[in-house]
Amino acid sequence: VKFNNCAGNKGVRYETNSLDFKVRADGTLFAAHHVQMPSKQLILVVTAWDPQTLGRWEAMVRFLVAEKSQHSGHKPKGRKTLPGDLVQQQSDTLLPWRQHQSANGLRRQKRDWVIPPINVPENSRGPFPQQLVRIRSDKDKEIHIRYSITGVGADQPPMEVFSIDPVSGRMYVTRPMDREERASYHLRAHAVDMNGNKVENPIDLYIYVIDMNDNRPEFINQVYNGSVDEGSKPGTYVMTVTANDADDATTANGMVRYRIVTQTPQSPSQNMFTINSETGDIVTVAAGLDREKVQQYIVIVQATDMEGNLNYGLSNTATAIITVTDVNDNPPEFTTSTVKQPQKGGRTSVVITQDLTRCSPLSAGSRNWGGMGLPTTTCTRALLPSHFGFSQPEGPREKIQHFAAAVDYEMNRAFMLTVMVSNQAPLASGIQMSFQSTAGVTISVTDVNEAPYFPTNHKLIRLEEGVPTGTVLTTFSAVDPDRFMQQAVRYSKLSDPANWLNINATNGQITTAAVLDRESDYIKNNVYEATFLAADNGIPPASGTGTLQIYLIDINDNAPELLPKEAQICEKPNLNVINITAADADIDPNVGPFVFELPSVPSAVRKNWTITRLNGDYAQLSLRIMYLEAGVYDVPIIVTDSGNPPLYNTSVIKVKVCPCDENGDCTTIGAVAAAGLGTGAIIAILICIIILLTMVLLFVVWMKRREKERHTKQLLIDPEDDVRDNILKYDEEGGGEEDQDYDLSQLQQPETMDHVLNKTPGVRRVDERPIGAEPQYPIRPVIPHPGDIGDFINEGLRAADNDPTAPPYDSLLVFDYEGSGSTAGSVSSLNSSSSGDQDYDYLNDWGPRFKKLADMYGGGEED
Repeated sequence: VKFNNCAGNKGVRYETNSLDFKVRADGTLFAAHHVQMPSKQLILVVTAWDPQTLGRWEAMVRFLVAEKSQHSGHKPKGRKTLPGDLVQQQSDTLLPWRQHQSANGLRRQKRDWVIPPINVPENSRGPFPQQLVRIRSDKDKEIHIRYSITGVGADQPPMEVFSIDPVSGRMYVTRPMDREERASYHLRAHAVDMNGNKVENPIDLYIYVIDMNDNRPEFINQVYNGSVDEGSKPGTYVMTVTANDADDATTANGMVRYRIVTQTPQSPSQNMFTINSETGDIVTVAAGLDREKVQQYIVIVQATDMEGNLNYGLSNTATAIITVTDVNDNPPEFTTSTVKQPQKGGRTSVVITQDLTRCSPLSAGSRNWGGMGLPTTTCTRALLPSHFGFSQPEGPREKIQHFAAAVDYEMNRAFMLTVMVSNQAPLASGIQMSFQSTAGVTISVTDVNEAPYFPTNHKLIRLEEGVPTGTVLTTFSAVDPDRFMQQAVRYSKLSDPANWLNINATNGQITTAAVLDRESDYIKNNVYEATFLAADNGIPPASGTGTLQIYLIDINDNAPELLPKEAQICEKPNLNVINITAADADIDPNVGPFVFELPSVPSAVRKNWTITRLNGDYAQLSLRIMYLEAGVYDVPIIVTDSGNPPLYNTSVIKVKVCPCDENGDCTTIGAVAAAGLGTGAIIAILICIIILLTMVLLFVVWMKRREKERHTKQLLIDPEDDVRDNILKYDEEGGGEEDQDYDLSQLQQPETMDHVLNKTPGVRRVDERPIGAEPQYPIRPVIPHPGDIGDFINEGLRAADNDPTAPPYDSLLVFDYEGSGSTAGSVSSLNSSSSGDQDYDYLNDWGPRFKKLADMYGGGEED
């Protein structure tokens, strides 16, 4: 390879992208060791670079691997052997399969040709399909050959990117190529006869997509943030910006170069920063960075491919925000050297209205401002410096706040301080200024009304419980610190849970308002606690609180109580005994040991029972006699404590005496008997229970039977409400003596019903049930369903309207048959008070319920 850098090529070095090949200083390319070539072509990139100017130049070298000729075992040396028809490789037709005629006339097949790579530019505009190359075999003069290609881009995804004419062998690309999607394709070409038999060996086709500059550089971030200390020297690193180009990085299409477009603000210089065109590193190029003047720079960075050629390359921009960080290059200063400040007495803090200033203010919250150390103080009077401390200012021109112990007007009316302020962090190197500043502070104290206070708080006193009402306990007085104010202090109760105490409003004397009881629920650990309030009459009034604690000493004021209150024991003496003890609300020494004894009255107590002492707190109660009838017995026991003087109490324990089994436990019957019920009482209770259950059973049976009888009735109304029962037949009253001779046979029921059956059709008595064949009507339901009572009533009404045998046929009661004739005179002379004939035909329109009445009055003329 030949190279000329227009400077005599002094110091120019060569290198390749392969470890198998190297380049000498004269440009000769040689193999570094024995190399077995895997393919029939080789592409290398040779780079020439100048170490002085850092310039780099690249060139692509493509090698074709030729066959080694072997004629009579002689291997030629020192010459390159190329095929005779090499010029055909550059033509449109490739003959990858060649055959030669030998000297003896026989055809001998040579090795296949190496097909050079086929280069296809990306983003081609067509037209498509676009022919790339023609592949043919010289056997096509003898037989018909069919050509085909296989591989990625042909019969493998992406499919049908390349195609081939099976007859002519012309290969085409069918659509535009994109190198960023796929940079190369490896296909295989096949030649077969019409029967599909292989004519030639498959050959490899390499298709390379030539890169075009169709992608802009893209920054990883659109906004980059960096920082640099103020006062930094030129060449100080700030940050790195990075842009990527999807084009081929080995060509100018993918070689990105950076440059700064604008800088805002342009102070103190318009070129405060520079950028490495290849790496994207931003560094300072000028001095004068001052945070107090410019706190932030905004730099627009442009990335351009084609090695930064603005005429042909594509560009993109990003924003770099550079923050100038603060360093400690300005000491603090007071604006004035003397400060006078009034201060109210009794306060624990003083606010000095003195501002801090600086030659050039630091940023609020910066490390140097926040690192300001605690100022030190010196005093011109006899006042300890420890009385005062200082808080940290939070920003420039902040007021310093001095925290101190409570100042007292009655002790000191003024203070004079010397305040020094400085940075905790040292000043930056090269700063020739004092690192601290001082100021004098005069604090004058003004008098204010202070609250009264109790000198002893909490105050503890000791006394015995049970002191009488009105007893003076102590004087709980407060002190008013305002000596120069004539004020009165008054006292009151703030908290007295049991309301046991009173306080004198003027002098604070504490007296009892009730008897103090140590056993009360208000006592905690023998201490009763109350809180009192002391208030002055100043403007505004002030008050203070004090707590009084009363320790109550126990006295023997509570008699012991027997425990337990109930127990049980067997009716015959055995190991079954009752353990008893006592409880006393007092504390030692007014409690145990206790004395347990039985009273002498009544005498039956000591006769039947006995007490055995176990220790000072426990004893055993047991039977003295051999047998005691089962029942409940009240056994009085006298319990005496050990107080001075001792107190005793007569307590009653209920003892259930019951029969026991062999284990000494009360039986169930025995427990009942012990409860006070005898055998007769138990039997009487059981009989009463049986009688009560029998009465309940009989009542239920009677209710069921009555309900059943009601359901068997076909009338809708209750039998008790039947109108036929409203006229009661009590007896038959005979006539007088003159009427004794009458034939009673006339009043009997006739023996035959012929006279009734032979009546004229349509004429019959209306006060008797019809006899003979009657029309059959559907049986009406007897028991209604609770949810269909309305439908049931309507159904019964329709059935009654259409049933001539239904009531009110019996509205005229037949008491007995009178006979065909009568000895009494005719009553036909009794007529209605109404005169004249009346038309009763309208009764036929009233429905079937009035049909009988219509028949009676409508047929009167015929009768």
